Amino acid sequence: MHTTLMDDVTAIDKAISKRIGVGKHKVWFKNSTQFSVADGYLTIGVPNHFIGSWIENHFMDDIQDAIREVTGDEKKITFNVDASLSGTQKKPVLDSQAKSVRKAREVNTRRRVKPKAVKVKPLKLSLDTFIAGPGNELAFNAARAVVSESKTLFNPLFLHGGYGVGKTHLLQGICNEISKQRPGARWIYVSAEEFANEFVIALKTQKLDAFRRRFRQADVLAIDDIHFLASKPSMQEEFLHTFNTIDLAGKQIVLASDAHPKMIGQLCEKLVSRFVSGMVVKMESPDFETRCSICRQRAAEMKKHVPDEVIEHIAGSMHTNVRELEGALLKLVAFASIGNGQITLRMAEQVLAEHISRTDPIVHISDIDSATATYFGITPADIHSSKKDRTVSTARSFSMYLARKYTKMSYPEIGKLMGGKNHATVILACRKVEKWIKGNSDVKWKTETGQRVVKALTVLDELTNCIG
Repeated sequence: MHTTLMDDVTAIDKAISKRIGVGKHKVWFKNSTQFSVADGYLTIGVPNHFIGSWIENHFMDDIQDAIREVTGDEKKITFNVDASLSGTQKKPVLDSQAKSVRKAREVNTRRRVKPKAVKVKPLKLSLDTFIAGPGNELAFNAARAVVSESKTLFNPLFLHGGYGVGKTHLLQGICNEISKQRPGARWIYVSAEEFANEFVIALKTQKLDAFRRRFRQADVLAIDDIHFLASKPSMQEEFLHTFNTIDLAGKQIVLASDAHPKMIGQLCEKLVSRFVSGMVVKMESPDFETRCSICRQRAAEMKKHVPDEVIEHIAGSMHTNVRELEGALLKLVAFASIGNGQITLRMAEQVLAEHISRTDPIVHISDIDSATATYFGITPADIHSSKKDRTVSTARSFSMYLARKYTKMSYPEIGKLMGGKNHATVILACRKVEKWIKGNSDVKWKTETGQRVVKALTVLDELTNCIG
């Protein structure tokens, strides 16, 4: 049915009212504007430049949506100051407009006097206390570059590595350093789990706009444990939009994960491609000299003299991660403080014997997971998932068997690390692999090039060689 231009104008006006609400429409449109449509343009007559500027800054998206709804196409929008419209504005309308302006100014003022950094919780780690060594020097220098330059080529900066190698330390250090060097910058540090929880709360309380403003207006967004978003499609979609908004604005994103982006199972391709488009840095476990330096620094922070031979004993006995070093040192200092004694090598050997034997096995389960996943052509995340296809199930069974054979972990401990499996599942998996090995059975699984068949003893030998 053919409609006149006047019909279109009336329909557009109603569509705008429906979108922004009757109250706002009455204040800013009903008695303050006049629409006309011609030659692909929607001209909005306004009584003065201020009203035109306010409408342009606050309602343009709603106007464009209304035009598309009514006419089915795009139209260019122009503003025309028509002094005759000043007489149509009644005092209540002017008062309402003034009230809206005052409220907006008050909100802007409150935003300006808020703390210059957006904190979810106090951050205790800084770059000054980070001990750089051969295994983490590149990551540390990249973090320094992010802090010193408002716009870097390292965007996003993606740090990955095992448990306790310093990823969280660098993320928190970046945020703390930015708050000192660039006081006006807005930064956010949260874990991916906190991001997901806040998203769910925003959905339930209908406060998505506030949630999105908070994260998407950040100058620096640091997200820890980003692998938490794996297998959560809605969370990934939300974070993808957040990522794109920040990236297009030229702001910085820093992420940390236990695994390389391409090794995180059930992560959408769009996110993986975004993550690898910046700088991806692996952080290795600290070497002996770095471990010694870490122990010396922590001892100084605790204001306790620890002899070099004791520090070397701790650093030489524990190879995995910083947290285990700190735990051993804290235990030793606490023991000495209680007994009012001096820390000696003999004391350290006695006090830490059990601690060292339990926390630093010859083979680590992360090494087993990595080797098994690579051998069977899957990811470590698949092994920890609930997937039950033959390839994943076979790889998981070998992982559990090797963990039981080469570590001191119990069945329940292995099950917990393998994605929350119960101990009975681990026992059955180990028995299945033992049966294969005893009979040197064919082990079958699918690969991209088809089915592969290898003797069980050969699989075991190759996996054992991989994990060293």
